[in-house]
Amino acid sequence: MTLFQLQWTITKKDAGKLVLDFIKEKKISKRALTDIKFNGGDILVNAVHVTVRYNLKEDDVLTVIFPKEERGGGLVADDVPFTIVYEDDHCLVVDKPPYVPSIPSREHQKGTLANGLINYYQQQQIPSTIHIVNRLDKDTSGLMLVAKHRFAHSLFSDQQKKKDIHRTYEAIVHGVIDQQNGTIVKPIGRKKDSIIEREVCEDGQEAVTHFQVLNSFENKTHVKLVLETGRTHQIRVHLSSIGHPLCGDTLYGGDETEIKRQALHSSHLSFLHPLLEKEFQFSAQLPNDMKRLIHEDPLRK
Repeated sequence: MTLFQLQWTITKKDAGKLVLDFIKEKKISKRALTDIKFNGGDILVNAVHVTVRYNLKEDDVLTVIFPKEERGGGLVADDVPFTIVYEDDHCLVVDKPPYVPSIPSREHQKGTLANGLINYYQQQQIPSTIHIVNRLDKDTSGLMLVAKHRFAHSLFSDQQKKKDIHRTYEAIVHGVIDQQNGTIVKPIGRKKDSIIEREVCEDGQEAVTHFQVLNSFENKTHVKLVLETGRTHQIRVHLSSIGHPLCGDTLYGGDETEIKRQALHSSHLSFLHPLLEKEFQFSAQLPNDMKRLIHEDPLRK
């Protein structure tokens, strides 16, 4: 089992800096340093252990080794299907099928993507616990970003807060949307007397959804959606609020005659990799149940 590590060759610009100052600039936190010091990590210069007070020299090779991560006892391996779209030492991009929860809950302690990831990590001897950057509802399919170690997760989380991780969704809704594109700006809050359902309400949190019509049918519309905010059930609530609930979304007014879950798919994901410093873009095709809604409709326009 190989522990995660980062390595740099010191340039003239950084020569003379303390190891402590250099790795702070790389956003390795004080908490992470404590973990490295006391829980099985290490800091090496030219393959020799050093302290954070070491003065770096030009051409030194600095290696920071992160300790093995402990997994919660409730997180067990399970053979849950998912597709790996991309993988490197620091992250995974996966295509989650519908009907699979992202993480365990009281109702779903196994059979989740997290259980499937633990199973994969055990097979590949990856010394990490689960760090999901963007979760999807159980019935929503599509692309998810997963960090493979705690440091990568902190960097991706910072990007997410700054809205530097970009996601696009596709949905199939009831009815024909007249506008080719538009923006829904309506605050969303928890519905009274419900721990699950959300609603548009004056005292809710700001929520902004942009939509573009991809194709129209006799009684359905295929739309592309981009979120400026990330409220719970935002797409489902917003589209229902304009009279076009998602097909299959019975919680918000949809009908499940043709599909047994909300017809929502995370189809595109892009980000600047914080460790590889490279732009990545990924796409995932609609799953078969959503394809059938649009390709088998005899009344396509």
